[in-house]
Amino acid sequence: MSSLKSAAVVNYSSEKGSVEIREIAKPEIGEEDVLLEVANVGVCGSDLHQWTADHSWKVNYPVVLGHEFGGYVAELGSRVTNWKLGDKVVSETAAVINVNSPLSRTGLYNLDPDRKSFGYCLNGAIKKDVKGPARCLDLVPDHLPFEQACLTEPCCVAYNAVVNNSRIKPGDRVVVLGPGTIGILCAAMSKLCGAEVAVTGLETDSQRLNIAKQYGCDVITGDAIAWSKLRDGLGADLIIDAAGISSTLKIALDLVRPNGQITKVGWGPQPLGFSLDPLVQKNVTLQGSFSHNWPVWERVITLLADGQ
Repeated sequence: MSSLKSAAVVNYSSEKGSVEIREIAKPEIGEEDVLLEVANVGVCGSDLHQWTADHSWKVNYPVVLGHEFGGYVAELGSRVTNWKLGDKVVSETAAVINVNSPLSRTGLYNLDPDRKSFGYCLNGAIKKDVKGPARCLDLVPDHLPFEQACLTEPCCVAYNAVVNNSRIKPGDRVVVLGPGTIGILCAAMSKLCGAEVAVTGLETDSQRLNIAKQYGCDVITGDAIAWSKLRDGLGADLIIDAAGISSTLKIALDLVRPNGQITKVGWGPQPLGFSLDPLVQKNVTLQGSFSHNWPVWERVITLLADGQ
């Protein structure tokens, strides 16, 4: 590594609160890598979960946090031919994949068991610069500011959950559990699909719920049963569980209509502790949704560039 160092936000241990600013050396890139000068980086809920040590994924300590980022190409590996210095880009998160796995070969490298991401397995971007494979880059239009472009990654999580992994039609009633960033973006994607959408939260979530209102969503604090059954008494067509706890799945089972769908995009390490019999009795589809891939990134960048 280079002797040049810069400040970075580092998660250094599995103990709660083990995040601090450290001086980290400038990385040396491989022949298929690029070095990005980081322009903007977002703080994900998963970064906070690593800080509070209540996450359920393996972390390669110590690691620089940050996987929602964009910047300018500052260095090119010797075999990189499709990018040039100064290009304005964002980066996908699948920094390491097995290119020969069946999933990667069909484009679903986000589900490759060997996948490793920035911010928990490899050094992320809460730092002056970050190294990553050139294959992860997506070009950012000149008119799209980085403050918005760096939302590409969480928008892709929402797009994949709603558009690719859920059955959703114009006029459907959709309840989103959890008004965090992913929940609100899932609500926005559902509105783009023509659904009627309610976002649920707690009294303490008033600021977040006000953001959901700006997307044309109804907001609910407390029980959403009445809203879910307003149309025909049977429940909502789709429940998107974007909360960071396991117990909201039980709420989702109460809200969903027979033959409806629950899409779970929020993590929750806690054991469930309740019966899944309603899932069977109501013939409900329970769908997980994880990460994203290149086609999703291309569509989301187009939506952002068009102001949607």
